[in-house]
Amino acid sequence: MFNFLQISTNNHLRKNKSVRTCLPYAEAQKVGILFTVEDKQKHNNIKDLVKRLEKDGKKVTVLCFLPDDKQNYEFLFDFFTKKDFNMWGNVTSPLALKFANIEFDYLFYLDTDPNPLILNLLARCKAKCRLGHYWETGKPFFEFMVESKGGPHELMESLYKYTTRLR
Repeated sequence: MFNFLQISTNNHLRKNKSVRTCLPYAEAQKVGILFTVEDKQKHNNIKDLVKRLEKDGKKVTVLCFLPDDKQNYEFLFDFFTKKDFNMWGNVTSPLALKFANIEFDYLFYLDTDPNPLILNLLARCKAKCRLGHYWETGKPFFEFMVESKGGPHELMESLYKYTTRLR
């Protein structure tokens, strides 16, 4: 499946004609958060980020990828799994497809290492500004990347800090 997944992802990157722009933070209304479930600490950090964004007046939608060996803490966030991809590498989850079609002002991808299944979703998404961790091959997927030496919490803090400064 992963060969087809890469082909599918590249195809979505090439065909996606969404308008990309980076709005000033004060004007942004819709924020998406996308991540891979790892542990309870990351889950709690994301809950804190959601609260902070909502306090700033943003409407926040969260979607997570749930690996086979992890649990969905509190069932708070919508999720998809690798079973939601067909053999051709295309996502079939109605929740993931709906998420990808939302025109978020900002879409935060909060993994420090790229997840090929999430990259497929990022390639199809219609978000205006996709933000995430810097890695060399990540350039086609993001309009805004930060280099963070720490883990997911440091990435979240950096992304929040820099986006709130956008004018």
